[in-house]
Amino acid sequence: MNIPTEVQGMRRIRVLLIEDNRLLRDGIATMLEAHGDFDVVEISNGTDALSRLQGLSDPPQVILIDLRLAEMDSLRLMGLILAEQPDIRIIAMDIMPEHIDIVQFVEAGGWGFILKDATMNEYSETIRAVALGKCVLPPLLTKSLFTQIIHHATGNGGLSDNVTQLTQRERQIVDLISEGLSNKDIALRLHIATFTVKSHVHNVLEKLALGTRLQIAAFARKDGNS
Repeated sequence: MNIPTEVQGMRRIRVLLIEDNRLLRDGIATMLEAHGDFDVVEISNGTDALSRLQGLSDPPQVILIDLRLAEMDSLRLMGLILAEQPDIRIIAMDIMPEHIDIVQFVEAGGWGFILKDATMNEYSETIRAVALGKCVLPPLLTKSLFTQIIHHATGNGGLSDNVTQLTQRERQIVDLISEGLSNKDIALRLHIATFTVKSHVHNVLEKLALGTRLQIAAFARKDGNS
């Protein structure tokens, strides 16, 4: 898993954990809090999560959510949360998801995905990375997921033809996004302003008819393997 080095030295991260399996929920919360830089609030279902978020003056930075909650559809819950708190970053957890599930999660505004049997170091590093604005996927899922996202985004797999529309600078930025770099990181690497990077990213999204940075990364991987 490609986790940025900036995760060290971060302030405490507020985490809302939504998991209906009590044993798993308690275990994850206990182990995260043992790392010393997480404040974890545990919730067992979507209804309670929405109520809790409404009453918080200082909302969580990251939400860990079971992708298959029994009481409420997890993607619907994500939509309700992000409608009220668009700055919250959501990480989904599952045992072994279908790739279409992850595509839908990404399109719903998700930032990261972690397998439930991951190590606690992987849990903590994923949360820290997402809190920094990185999109994180387990390597086990990445290769086939990229292809799936491209197919889903374009309908007919013809996206690679649009690469000819990109300028040299835009191609550079696509490559750096595929490495997991943030706008700030890209600006430092290319010695340009962060605002300029944002403008280039916007242009790339429009030219390739994509909706998210993760889809740009997916495009880059697919195009690079073509």
